[in-house]
Amino acid sequence: MDIQTSKIELVKMILNIENDKFIEKITEFIQKEKVDFWDELSVPEQEEIEKGIKELNKGKRVEFNDFLKKIS
Repeated sequence: MDIQTSKIELVKMILNIENDKFIEKITEFIQKEKVDFWDELSVPEQEEIEKGIKELNKGKRVEFNDFLKKIS
């Protein structure tokens, strides 16, 4: 089943639901899924991530085991 067919089937199921509380839960779930995690980060957190991406793009990497040694 492709994604469009799945969406149509989901809408059909939702249309048949008569439980108000359940509909509210579905609505809340969908709204939460729309939120971009980036917007929930603070500016310093966003800057730190961008800095890390720039370093990775420049080839600056640390092996995972080396990282673990540094923090322990």
